[in-house]
Amino acid sequence: MLRACGVTFTVRPAQIDEDSITAALLAEGASPRDIADALAEMKAKRGAGREPQAVVVGVDQVLSCEGAIISKAATLAEAADTLRFLRGKTHELFSAAVIFEGNAPVWRHVGRARMHMRGFTDGFLQGYIERCGDAVLSSVGCYHIEGEGAQLFDKVEGDWFTVLGMPLLEILAFLRTRGLLPA
Repeated sequence: MLRACGVTFTVRPAQIDEDSITAALLAEGASPRDIADALAEMKAKRGAGREPQAVVVGVDQVLSCEGAIISKAATLAEAADTLRFLRGKTHELFSAAVIFEGNAPVWRHVGRARMHMRGFTDGFLQGYIERCGDAVLSSVGCYHIEGEGAQLFDKVEGDWFTVLGMPLLEILAFLRTRGLLPA
């Protein structure tokens, strides 16, 4: 998304144990919103430790439905189970971004989108999984709403970029305030 906006950057994945961190935060009673924020901060902090002179952006997205945090599926069978669970329900996506300058966070934002999944049939679900294949395993909700996954929904409330996984407009606005993008 940033590249499509003309932003020049380098990707350096931050290796953190998201499952363990999420489990620990849930045990402490953290909300899905706060978990997304904490994961984004940990990623940015890890990157800032490696490149203290850089402006480092960490992002993460958490999906919550009926009090459960949904993780990426490992198999197509798990993806089908996830979609059956989400079918006919509303779930929330929290897309967080934290920016570090030096070794300190200087900005953060968590966007929220409400996703209303329609009550599709088992036949539709099977066809969807067959057509999309392993691509559904790369998304926490087992869908890419910018593609065929849009057919799973009746309604989406919230910022489009938050749905895609990053509060893009807010990040761009911050980068402009720092003079890193033209105003």
